[in-house]
Amino acid sequence: MASIILENACVEFPIYNARGRSIRRNLMARVGGSVAADGDVVSVNALKNINLRLTNGDRLGLLGHNGAGKSTLLRVLSGAYEPSSGTAEIEGAVSSLLDITMGMDPEMSGAENIVLRGAIIGMTIPEARERIPEIAEFAEIGDFLDLPMRTYSSGMNLRLAFAISTAIRPDILLMDELISVGDAAFASKARQRVQELIASAGILVLASHDPKSLLEYCTRGIVMEHGQIVFDGPIEEAIVRHGMEVPEIKKEVPAATGA
Repeated sequence: MASIILENACVEFPIYNARGRSIRRNLMARVGGSVAADGDVVSVNALKNINLRLTNGDRLGLLGHNGAGKSTLLRVLSGAYEPSSGTAEIEGAVSSLLDITMGMDPEMSGAENIVLRGAIIGMTIPEARERIPEIAEFAEIGDFLDLPMRTYSSGMNLRLAFAISTAIRPDILLMDELISVGDAAFASKARQRVQELIASAGILVLASHDPKSLLEYCTRGIVMEHGQIVFDGPIEEAIVRHGMEVPEIKKEVPAATGA
């Protein structure tokens, strides 16, 4: 049973010898939240007192302006960041589509990168090797499979990264905007796979600036400002709270089927 429990979770980044205002502005743009200074130490309060409970079947949309803390929260949920204070309890296999090329090596072949990236996202080495033909076929890389990825076009790189990253069915699916990859034909195939992932996941967390996507895939929404949750409720109300209009749309994705 998938579940997420955050209690008073805070994430703080102390930056030493950071006196300049330009450094503070850059930190805010990159991390979000708020900045406090104590002498030569600048602390970026990326998340402050986050309380969040998600259970199997929840479909959560994250709303907030750039720098509000959405990406930091997603990284806490993925396990990449641990709270500086408070707690984060994550139960279930997590798949994060925040950086689908992370860990891939341009000097290695496509087949080798399938094993490497597959291991990073939770496959065993034998499982990743067994799935090389299936993943390569989906990515449509043909005879390039055994060539170094530095010989691939940018489109081929993204198609392979997408095929690997979406090859597992997680309990908890984390996304920062919906992924659009490749030409029209591949994009259609990719969209179908993303819908299958969303439908099979026990919990979905989607950060997006697109009210249409949020309304289509989510039922609950939180609005973040300066690293804090300022609203938590139905997705329609969250969209309005964030200052956007609620589009008229028919939801396409069925309810969660994940265990």
